[in-house]
Amino acid sequence: QLQASGGGLVQPGESLRLSCVASGFPFKDTWMQWARQAPGKGIERIADIGPAGEVTHYHSDSIKGRFTISRDNARNTLYLQVDSLKSDDTAVYYCRKLSLPATTGQGTLVTVSS
Repeated sequence: QLQASGGGLVQPGESLRLSCVASGFPFKDTWMQWARQAPGKGIERIADIGPAGEVTHYHSDSIKGRFTISRDNARNTLYLQVDSLKSDDTAVYYCRKLSLPATTGQGTLVTVSS
């Protein structure tokens, strides 16, 4: 099970830290991912992180330098620090378990608006 939280309504330029608590599988051994879906658009992959957190991969140039993926295996928690938010970042943000069976958790809504 994957439960994301931390979304909300923020103004452009502000920051949020999204969290995703995992249960029911060996989190510390699992590649994880953050993805998002903006209104009327398809799923967009944001970033992946390896089991120990030492390997990260960001999928989009539009978020590089503003978004940071991390994890705390002791807490079974995945994080996404999102800085300098823009209106285009408005979306439902999801955490995903990449190992089979791949799983997408319940998302958290981020709305960026002045």
